[in-house]
Amino acid sequence: MAARATLNPALRDFWRTPARNRVLKGGRSSSKSWDAAGFAIFLAANYRVRFLCTRQFQNKIEESVYTLLKAEFTILNNRIVHNTTGSEFIFYGLWRHIDEIKSLENIDVCWIEEAHNLTAAQWEILEPTVRKDGSQFWIIFNPRLVTDFVYRRFVTNTPPDTIVRTINYTDNPFLSNTILKVINAKKAEDEEEYRHVYLGEPREDDDAVIIKRSWIQAAINARSVLGLPASGRRRIGFDVADGGDDKCATVEAYGIEAVRVDEWKAGEDELLKSASRVHAQAVESGAEIDYDSIGVGAFAGAHFASLNEQKAAAVAYHKFNASGAILNPKARIDPKDPQSPLNADFYLNLKAQAWWEVAARFRNTFNAVNRGMQFDEGELISISPDCDHLDTLIDELSTPRRDYDGSGKVKVESKKDLAKRDVASPNKADAFVMAFAPRARAAMLNLDNL
Repeated sequence: MAARATLNPALRDFWRTPARNRVLKGGRSSSKSWDAAGFAIFLAANYRVRFLCTRQFQNKIEESVYTLLKAEFTILNNRIVHNTTGSEFIFYGLWRHIDEIKSLENIDVCWIEEAHNLTAAQWEILEPTVRKDGSQFWIIFNPRLVTDFVYRRFVTNTPPDTIVRTINYTDNPFLSNTILKVINAKKAEDEEEYRHVYLGEPREDDDAVIIKRSWIQAAINARSVLGLPASGRRRIGFDVADGGDDKCATVEAYGIEAVRVDEWKAGEDELLKSASRVHAQAVESGAEIDYDSIGVGAFAGAHFASLNEQKAAAVAYHKFNASGAILNPKARIDPKDPQSPLNADFYLNLKAQAWWEVAARFRNTFNAVNRGMQFDEGELISISPDCDHLDTLIDELSTPRRDYDGSGKVKVESKKDLAKRDVASPNKADAFVMAFAPRARAAMLNLDNL
């Protein structure tokens, strides 16, 4: 079957508009790949161009866009050459051959199919590799999650010289009646699934995560929405950078609401400066500090004590040992459910307990805001819409997944496992959780500061 050279009229301006990055997203049966193939054939037939065609896994050429490009070409082992102009299409799987791609030269177009699987590390290699004057990226995908790298990089935070277009089956003039019946049946059966699959709407929630994105969004300005007063104790969660590209982060909570989010780059030689910065914020706002006491953060308590003495201040500070023992081990994870597991049987460590308890407050807030359910104020949580870094805070809070140790106790996905998914350390999310984390009774009495 030869590729259709006729372009979808709805995409003519998309292909004609000059841009470094052409991002084409949408649902199934929308003709995205067919239209890219049609425009590629037009270019190849009229100019001498070199295409790099990629996807995440590509064991053989038949798994690529090759089947859309067979007309007028000579088919070779790992490339296709136009019989008249000499235009060339070469094919690589990103997962296995990303290092080989770094050595490629004179690429005019890098065509990325199924780009929802693209990782940040792969993009860092691809972007400078395709460096020829006038070169382009064609990034084509069906959106999966709003937290996926490609969606965040090109849709949520669209870079300069980028054109983004959504196209769906409703824009496809070549759609068959058969597939249209299939789509209508899906719409009648499951509206949410239909919108995701055929309208290309990314999912907000990953069922494997600890805190669902929709819960967090419901918490934005929830204090005001629920008519609750601004009151309570002020706490600052302080996540200390542990080197490399990691950043320090703080989240200040006022009662049930996060009111200030901050993040900054600090080298190992600037740790004291970072601690001083947090102490100054605590003095200014009258807040207590909950800080990560593992690794490089271990120094912070001594420095806070020194600053209190130097400045005649009385800032209370509390260690948060993520791998430490859980609190109230004999209590149940849901005090309202006598059949729920004991804390000691459910949580692996304090970090897991803190994340799950914050997640429960987000879920309660979602139910209060959207379903009118009633909860005590302390069971709710809110995020001020005036906070900085709000988009990335939402991303970070809704990214870590549930994990389990060998005995079946729950834990939070590790930074190492997050890195395997090309997810940076969730500094702001960790600071957020520390700002709302439970404390031992000794810490509540500030005895750890004596």
